Amino acid sequence: MQNKMNIVCGVDEAGRGPVIGALVLCGVAIDEFKVPALVQLGVKDSKLLTPKRREMLYDEILKVIDSHKIIVVEPAEIDEALNSPHLNLNWLEAIKTAMILNELKPHKAIVDCPSNNIAAYSSYLGNLLKEKIDLLLEHNAERYPVVAAASIIAKVTRDRLIEDLKKMYGDFGSGYPSDPKTKTFLEKNHGKYPELFRTTWAPYKKFQQSTLDEFS
Repeated sequence: MQNKMNIVCGVDEAGRGPVIGALVLCGVAIDEFKVPALVQLGVKDSKLLTPKRREMLYDEILKVIDSHKIIVVEPAEIDEALNSPHLNLNWLEAIKTAMILNELKPHKAIVDCPSNNIAAYSSYLGNLLKEKIDLLLEHNAERYPVVAAASIIAKVTRDRLIEDLKKMYGDFGSGYPSDPKTKTFLEKNHGKYPELFRTTWAPYKKFQQSTLDEFS
């Protein structure tokens, strides 16, 4: 059994900005002496890798690490948080990150921080932890191999979920508002498949309002 004092955890997310589909968070826990094995695999920020390379690394990462935890946050839960006076997307992400860390119980955690205010986010996250963990929060934390590994697991998981959705609903592109295919799909289907969309996102509200105006 691994000594808890040696375990480091990296946490990252995939799918923070899309108007379609879930936000996926992943925590990867590994004994620090095995981190060079992640470096040897060539892990890096998932955005810098091709889909094929991410898929290959996904399986290799799981062979090296000690444990991992994935949390999928569906659009309805994101909307609920953004409609709450007490939450926002950053705090929701902190809550889910705390759930990951409370389960994996590392000695140290490196977290890719979504907030511009790292100190406030760190304080909020720290208050949600059941045990003391040495926290390191940074922007662009994928430069740490353990966070890069988490980013790959999160991204591959989300990509697979998106492909499953496309089989059910049709091809909507990447799910990001800037994607013309996504924009067209949203315009045609925002009223038909509300469960698919983050209804608190401005692009969704725009088309929803346009529809309401037509009938007013």
